[in-house]
Amino acid sequence: MSTPPRRIAFAGTPNFAATILERMLAAGLPVNVVLTQPDRPAGRGRKMTASPVKRCAEVAGIPILQPASLRTAEARSDLSHYAPDLMVVAAYGLILPQAVLDLPASGCLNVHASLLPRWRGAAPVERAIMAGDTVTGVCIMQMEAGLDTGPVRLARQLPVPPATTGGELEAQLAELGAGALLDVIGAPDEHPATPQPEEGVCYAHKLTREDARIDFQEPAAAVARRICAMNPSKPVAVVSHGVRIQLLRAIHSEDAGSGEAGRVLSCSEDGIRIACGSGTLHLLEARVVRGKGTRMDAATLARTQNDLLHPGACLESA
Repeated sequence: MSTPPRRIAFAGTPNFAATILERMLAAGLPVNVVLTQPDRPAGRGRKMTASPVKRCAEVAGIPILQPASLRTAEARSDLSHYAPDLMVVAAYGLILPQAVLDLPASGCLNVHASLLPRWRGAAPVERAIMAGDTVTGVCIMQMEAGLDTGPVRLARQLPVPPATTGGELEAQLAELGAGALLDVIGAPDEHPATPQPEEGVCYAHKLTREDARIDFQEPAAAVARRICAMNPSKPVAVVSHGVRIQLLRAIHSEDAGSGEAGRVLSCSEDGIRIACGSGTLHLLEARVVRGKGTRMDAATLARTQNDLLHPGACLESA
């Protein structure tokens, strides 16, 4: 990729990828086809919904391909019709077989939301927060057949402050990754591919429903990180007096609460304090799933939801 690409294929699906595509288009890069996952049912009405990347491509008037798999001859033929010099992949969600990786003359670049080889796989942002990483980042990786095993062209770091949610961190990493990608495409010779270290490999497995369940018997630090990590992809939920409450943001303190795990200790504008196996959880933001289900900070929760969140109330995992 020593000369600027004339035709770029972009493959991505969620908001993270849409941000990167928008930055590429704003920079004038010649994206001539977009691949994204098929429309899926979403929301209470389960209406078929286009991905954020598809919506971005539609606004820009770029041709869109939505194969269910890239392993078919038809899907590869459709892509080859656009003769891309380079393919950029960001949170696409489908495996690229070797025949697709070999199609662009300059190969395929992946914008991956971790500091490889840490957090290879599907959910690097949430896993980094759950693990308590204080620093994460993005890598521009030259793709190969393995799962996020390719050499890295450029890496950039980002701190992870306490109480950062998965959605907030993902948005910051998308902006960081877009800038790094533009640098690699704009000056490829300045960013040679460097093999990943063999040490430090770990995998960010796909999120499941179990990841959204909490056990207040665990240390408060782990509970707080899980709450933040799963917001907004799969919010952690509890039940109080039969009403479902989504926990959206929390921090912890090491002071021991004087109640059984899951009991509300106190409520104030500074946080709803909840006893855990060790330490105390401080709930800062939640959504009570009744009425309009509005997000509320701790002060609003303490003032308006004291029938559910009051000292002595028992919270059970939903």
